Amino acid sequence: MKLFISTFGLTKNSGYLFQHLRRKGKAYQSRSKDKQAGREFIKNRISIDERPHVVDDKSRMGDWEIDLVIGKGHSGALVTIVERKTSFTVSRRVDDKSAKTVTAATIALLAPFKSAVLTITADNGKEFAYREQMTESLKCDVYFADPYCSWQRGLNENTNGLLRQYWPKSTDFKKVSQSAVQDVIVNLNNRPRKKPNYKTPAKLMAEHMVAIAA
Repeated sequence: MKLFISTFGLTKNSGYLFQHLRRKGKAYQSRSKDKQAGREFIKNRISIDERPHVVDDKSRMGDWEIDLVIGKGHSGALVTIVERKTSFTVSRRVDDKSAKTVTAATIALLAPFKSAVLTITADNGKEFAYREQMTESLKCDVYFADPYCSWQRGLNENTNGLLRQYWPKSTDFKKVSQSAVQDVIVNLNNRPRKKPNYKTPAKLMAEHMVAIAA
């Protein structure tokens, strides 16, 4: 439990830019270029239509949404993954958005929560083409949203909008350290949410991990 707390931020750090975590009403514009074409590169793609209905109502933990925040001129990116029920977020900076790189980052990010990973929902980007490797490593199902339907991954889209307040589209992510990314994610995971009971995402995830390990 102590290791989990220190690693994933049950305790707030210095509050790095914490005041900027509000969207302030600004709309987030999702990237959509090449998403339709990306479907052709995803072997054995499983449509969101086949995803269990229980995922829709957020009644259980373990269902995640994944996407990228892209840097200027595709200069690196952030892999962002959000758990649907708790809004618990993990993220890693990567130098490129190749399927190999993104898959490795995804597996590394979710490995500590492997027992709490049931499904992942992605868009149709070619960076998610190695979905079978994710399934094999994490023992979960990976589903793909319909093209141009960002609302099907609305929580992740919203989270990426928050992150854009720190790193606008002009950002060169190759110049952003993983430490800086983690600093922001810790703050994000420690912001209390109205549901349930004003607990933080970090607290909810920690409680869940302890419960399923008991």
